[in-house]
Amino acid sequence: MAKEDAPPRWDRRMQQRLTHGEAAALGECYDRFASLVHGLAHRVLGDEEAADGITREVFAHVWQNPEAYDPKQGPLRSWVAMLTHRLAVQRLRATETAALARDARGTPEELEHKVRHASVTARADYIVTSMPAPLRAALERAYFQRRDYRQTATDLGITEDEARRRLRLGLQLLSTAYDTDPSEPDAAPDEPGAA
Repeated sequence: MAKEDAPPRWDRRMQQRLTHGEAAALGECYDRFASLVHGLAHRVLGDEEAADGITREVFAHVWQNPEAYDPKQGPLRSWVAMLTHRLAVQRLRATETAALARDARGTPEELEHKVRHASVTARADYIVTSMPAPLRAALERAYFQRRDYRQTATDLGITEDEARRRLRLGLQLLSTAYDTDPSEPDAAPDEPGAA
């Protein structure tokens, strides 16, 4: 099983180790999730230095608040991604609000549009990287290589019906990036552990 597909048992054990203050556990957690965290933060903020800062904040929060993660709610990877998204959006809002106040360029509506766009983009990236490889392969051929479902089926050595099924399911998963619930994750910016 790939590291990204960690079993729930690993997640529960990691939480226990972090709760007991085991520094090696934080190192393992960092090794497993740092590229995800940094990538999501960079996608939202568009800035390498800011993404580095968010990465540090996320792992500091994981270290200081391991009990905030509930294995019953889903994988540790998803919790870390949600925490990253929440902190990056907070940082983007604070940075943009300060820039608006300083320059009086733009409106609060423009700021909110920029934040929502960055948020949807980050969620879409996470969904694509987290979806099963067969779905991702079909989507990549169809959209990045501009292949139709017949060509995708030939490329992947599957039936046309299977290619259509994979593309449909992949698109359904991807469409959830646009689903926004006002209570998540933007609505509670002061509670990064509420993920």
